[in-house]
Amino acid sequence: MGPDTAIDDLQQQIVRLEQRAVDFASALEDREAELDAARAANRELTRALNQRE
Repeated sequence: MGPDTAIDDLQQQIVRLEQRAVDFASALEDREAELDAARAANRELTRALNQRE
């Protein structure tokens, strides 16, 4: 394995890791949106329950 092959392998690994980082960031955004929606629903349910008392 020569230097050129090692460099190519490292560049390919960088590309794969960058794609994983993008995928993780996207998944995190999705989870944050789901969490925000759950929090909003929880606030509404709590408000509704408090109004019934």
